[in-house]
Amino acid sequence: MQSPTDHDFQNLKRILLYVKGTITHGLPIIPGDTTLHTFTDADWASDLTDRKSISGFCTFMGSNLLSWSVKKQITVAKSSTEAEYRALSAATTDNLWLRRLAD
Repeated sequence: MQSPTDHDFQNLKRILLYVKGTITHGLPIIPGDTTLHTFTDADWASDLTDRKSISGFCTFMGSNLLSWSVKKQITVAKSSTEAEYRALSAATTDNLWLRRLAD
């Protein structure tokens, strides 16, 4: 930022106070199995206004939750199978990213 304002400093102070207050929060990581397991699901045409599906997935390494996502799909699926495949595609993309991160 070239010329920070008082509002910018107030926002920075708010962020730093939040970090200070939550520094001990976290998710426990239990050592053990390093196998990735991903679970996906899709709710076909669940939005009555635009008939778009909602898909979600969660990825575990052993018993540790690593990643999750729930999003409305950007296109209208013609079948529940198509909605499920799109959910699977999103989960696979995330899974590949996690594998590359681990290597």
